[in-house]
Amino acid sequence: MRMRPAWAVPPRAARVRRRGPRRGVAVVLTALLLAPASACQEPIVPPGAPTPWPSAHARDWQWQWQLTGPVDVTVDADVFLLDPVRTTSTETGALRARDRRLVCQVRVGTYATGDPDASRFPAAVRGAAVPGRAGSRWLDVRGWDALEPVLADRFRLCRGKGFGAVALDDADGYLHRSGFPLTFDDQLLFNRRLAELARRLDLSPGLVDDLPQVAALAPDFDFAVNQECVRRGGCDKLLPFVDADKPVFHVEYAGDPAEFCVTTVGYGFASILKDRKLDAWREPCTLP
Repeated sequence: MRMRPAWAVPPRAARVRRRGPRRGVAVVLTALLLAPASACQEPIVPPGAPTPWPSAHARDWQWQWQLTGPVDVTVDADVFLLDPVRTTSTETGALRARDRRLVCQVRVGTYATGDPDASRFPAAVRGAAVPGRAGSRWLDVRGWDALEPVLADRFRLCRGKGFGAVALDDADGYLHRSGFPLTFDDQLLFNRRLAELARRLDLSPGLVDDLPQVAALAPDFDFAVNQECVRRGGCDKLLPFVDADKPVFHVEYAGDPAEFCVTTVGYGFASILKDRKLDAWREPCTLP
């Protein structure tokens, strides 16, 4: 069995839910967390921004993806992929205190009518409905001047809540009926611009899915997130990240981990089984 990174924290026996402290108490607790307990101890320092991904640990990460329900901060994972709007600063603070790496999921190629910033997208960039997601529509990624200020603020929200990395979701509108004549090159330029924007805002950029562009975009991104490359096929297309010692965080929503883990762990992915609702439950692949 491979050794876990030296800084990994053992799992807790039970799930713990906490109420956020009142403001005055929060200030005191923050001071206590940041101050050394004694002259010979180092202060608690969360992962820097942008989040570093040491190449020596590229195949060792364990991860969690949770978008629904109160965040379970006790899950035994090194990396947490979370919704920056739903996740509270109290939750990110608890995770940072445990030296967890925090990745926020930002939809960059779509918007939902319920998004707090939905009204900021001009009518000219609003496209076709996203199948299966009520109220969501594709965006015209060619309209960078209109999209960049809104997406930059989404990234700033991530930084403000303590995230050090961002996973760019819905960054593959050219593969769908978006309502716009998007080309491979249109999407490639947009995704590269987003990676650069994330870095300017001290965030490590990660690519979600978009397998056809992985070979071209792997140099621009620090990690990849993939859904169901075993069921859908195409896991081998993620190897440019593995070959560059960059993490690949992979999830399947069906199947037996004892079967698909043989393939994905062999490739060097960090793989888990999840419910599609992406609550706290997970079953990770175990390393041989």
